[in-house]
Amino acid sequence: MKAIHDQNLNRLAYLLFSQLIQFFIEMEFEILQIQKCSRAIDQPITFMSELKKILEVKFQIVNPKIEKLTGYFNVNYAVEDGFGKYIFKTYQFDQDLYDTLEAENEALLYLNQTESGKYPSPVPSLQGESIFITEIDNQQTICRLLTFLEGSFLGDQKPSPELYRSLGTFLGTLDRSLRDFKSYTLKARKLDWDIQFFHLNKPLIEDIENPQNRNLVRYFFLQFQENVTAVLPELRHQVIHNDANEWNILTQNETVSGIIDFGDLSYSPLINEVAIALTYICYDKEKPLNWTAEFLKAYHQAYPIESKELDVLYYLIAARLCISVCQSAHARKVDSENNYATISENSAWQMLKKWIAINPLGATNTFKKALNFPISETPSLDSQVLRRQTSISPLLSISYKTPLSVSGAAFQYMYDSSGNAILDAYNNIPHVGHSHPKVVEAAQRQMAKLNTNTRYLYDQLPEYAEKLLAKFPASLSKVYFVNSGSAASDLAMRLAFAHTKNPNVLVMEHGYHGNTQISIDISDYKFNNKKGFGQKSNILKAPIPDTYLGKHKTNDGSAGKLYAEEAMQIMHDAGKTVGAFITEPIVGCGGQVPLAEGYLQNLYPAIRAQGGICISDEVQTGFGRMGDYFWGYQAQGVVPDMVILGKPMGNGHPMGAVVCTEAIAESFNLGVEFFSSFGGNPVSCAIGTSVLEVIEEEGLQENAKVVGDYYLGLFRELKEKYDCIGDVRGSGLFLGVEIVKPGTSQADTELAAYIKNEMRNRQILISTDGPHDNVLKTKPPLCFTKENAATVVENIDLLLKKRLKA
Repeated sequence: MKAIHDQNLNRLAYLLFSQLIQFFIEMEFEILQIQKCSRAIDQPITFMSELKKILEVKFQIVNPKIEKLTGYFNVNYAVEDGFGKYIFKTYQFDQDLYDTLEAENEALLYLNQTESGKYPSPVPSLQGESIFITEIDNQQTICRLLTFLEGSFLGDQKPSPELYRSLGTFLGTLDRSLRDFKSYTLKARKLDWDIQFFHLNKPLIEDIENPQNRNLVRYFFLQFQENVTAVLPELRHQVIHNDANEWNILTQNETVSGIIDFGDLSYSPLINEVAIALTYICYDKEKPLNWTAEFLKAYHQAYPIESKELDVLYYLIAARLCISVCQSAHARKVDSENNYATISENSAWQMLKKWIAINPLGATNTFKKALNFPISETPSLDSQVLRRQTSISPLLSISYKTPLSVSGAAFQYMYDSSGNAILDAYNNIPHVGHSHPKVVEAAQRQMAKLNTNTRYLYDQLPEYAEKLLAKFPASLSKVYFVNSGSAASDLAMRLAFAHTKNPNVLVMEHGYHGNTQISIDISDYKFNNKKGFGQKSNILKAPIPDTYLGKHKTNDGSAGKLYAEEAMQIMHDAGKTVGAFITEPIVGCGGQVPLAEGYLQNLYPAIRAQGGICISDEVQTGFGRMGDYFWGYQAQGVVPDMVILGKPMGNGHPMGAVVCTEAIAESFNLGVEFFSSFGGNPVSCAIGTSVLEVIEEEGLQENAKVVGDYYLGLFRELKEKYDCIGDVRGSGLFLGVEIVKPGTSQADTELAAYIKNEMRNRQILISTDGPHDNVLKTKPPLCFTKENAATVVENIDLLLKKRLKA
């Protein structure tokens, strides 16, 4: 290094040399004036001249080689002369920034007192300034000169446990050295890249172009508020580097040798240093958690980590990733030419999508195991079942041979109490995704403002009703809100009777419409169960129009017509008309059986001809799940007189509704008052509105179509491979796979149960249904991806291969 204050150059020689340089600079200026050369857009020549003058006058650096470097918000230059290399940093003047840079210089000098050569060191000017203000290009500019550190960037090295162990030791030692460094300036700093001020980035979410990505980031903001914000004051705080990314870490001989760019230096929770380093260690790795242990062990050995700090580490890493993508999106919006801020954006997005598929508890357990910290024991499944059945009837059944104890969920993943992440290919209730932040925030906002019954006037009720009815044809113009699909089915029967005065109902074989008494009365799945109460005299039952197991196999419209004619014959033979006909567009409990093509087109006119009304139960098929259609009945080319809604409309919040014609509503108005304490309350309306907005905003109906077609195709390929798969059917993200004994259409209930339970053991949820419980059913949240679909089918393939070989 060229030590500025200890130079022994002959003063006269220096003066002569400097006058010569000045002569050439002036000549250069005159030539430029004569030639009237325009300034280069990104680096004016006159600016370089000014820069050379500053380096000469302030530091006796004469005629150096200067190279402009990429920067985030300031402009930096690599400077080299015959005596050494430096980094000259310039900033547009701002007093707060000047104070921060002074504090940064103090920190660097403090660190270099104990470990010189590992950190840049401020170079004092001839006037003794480590930072100064001057005018460059007619702007007040803050300037400082730092020593240059040799080494290769960590980002250019092949990842290895040894390298990350070295990084852990280096950062632990750095932070231990900074433990006693005090700076009121840094303590007062509020930097948007500092994880403790995560909230400062929230307005930037809107700059993220992709709506699903926006909501992924919103989710982690919500989780940070729930799990970190209250804990922050309890964590150890000190000055930290705050930006240990792979392009700030230097290596020599496969060992971390230095760190540069202290521009984000902050007084922050110590664990944030660990979170930031782990973010950049993991964000381009296929299995991020596998790369955390060696770093954590080494850091902990150099500077012990506390257990409560590890409890929030998962969320801190997520926050750092979110800051990165928010800042990148904003930078692109402000300056589309600035590539520096977006250099690691793709990796950050990839890791965020992997991070959501990691159980926060599982991540925390991984961190603690690496440091030999105790992990909280969860109660055994047997004890949880016993506790549940002490106060809850065992009639409330539990899925899977090995019950699933869940502690959280996000989008298409559920998190169990043991730390595993479960791919949810089964639950159609969280329609737009578990814990969707837009839905959660809508509920929180409205609950904090107003929740009451429907006897008062409030905007949320008509606003939601209008948005919901806009999804239906004009003939379906009235809506009644209740609290579940079961309540909606019950109400639908009351509406039908009020309008037709006819209590007879035609229902579908294996149909299911809810758990109220009236709902059970019209649900063959319930009343025809061996423990059921049997079919009531006012109930007629049509055979399920199944083109796989039924007697009419073709699905070109002819089978649908024949099944419709059979239903008409049943009504004729019964010698009675019906007041209503109700069916699901895909009969779920029947084994995910779509109605044969043309069935409703032929049957609906016959029902109406005798004064009956037609009801479509869209509790499972509605709101875009079928991909090609927003409502299941549209697949049949008909418009019902009444539609029943439930499950997906509240994304897990208990909501239901009946939509009907004006005529049916008018008939109902003549009877006793209808009232529901909670149906249509402000919170439910806010949630329902948010669900509609998310479906539209994220294009989830289209996603159901694209992913569903791909999913269906994978299952059909599997069917060609295994003759235990008799049929694959469904639409969008509502699919069924019939498991049969090879060479027959006979149900193989045992194999279906094996697949379901083994998939659960592989942390993937599907279920079974149908009269013989042999149909694999998959109805995932609409945010399900092609990768998720492939994971499901690949694992079923492995199970069948293993089972059939055995």
